Amino acid sequence: MQEPTFLILTALAARPLHGYGVIQAVDGLSAGEVRMRPGTLYGALDRLAEQGLIEVEREEAVDGRLRRYYRLTDGGAAALAAEVRRLRKRAAAAETQLRGRAGPAPA
Repeated sequence: MQEPTFLILTALAARPLHGYGVIQAVDGLSAGEVRMRPGTLYGALDRLAEQGLIEVEREEAVDGRLRRYYRLTDGGAAALAAEVRRLRKRAAAAETQLRGRAGPAPA
């Protein structure tokens, strides 16, 4: 799973968000390291919806514009949980390798 996908799914794990809310959440989750542009985000949201990982929860009109709220599906939650397990294993393997390194280990 690519990092932007991981961050989008993570942003939607706790509650439904509209697109700009997802952009803000991704920015916060990544400590500003990943900045999603609207065009990139909406393409990703469409792809994730097609894959059944997220779905539109509701739409509302705000200032004459349609605001769409997305939520994580059960399949999306399962995919996110699987990715978290995979990343933990990779991080543990990296920590093991670092402990075996000659010299002081990074903090």
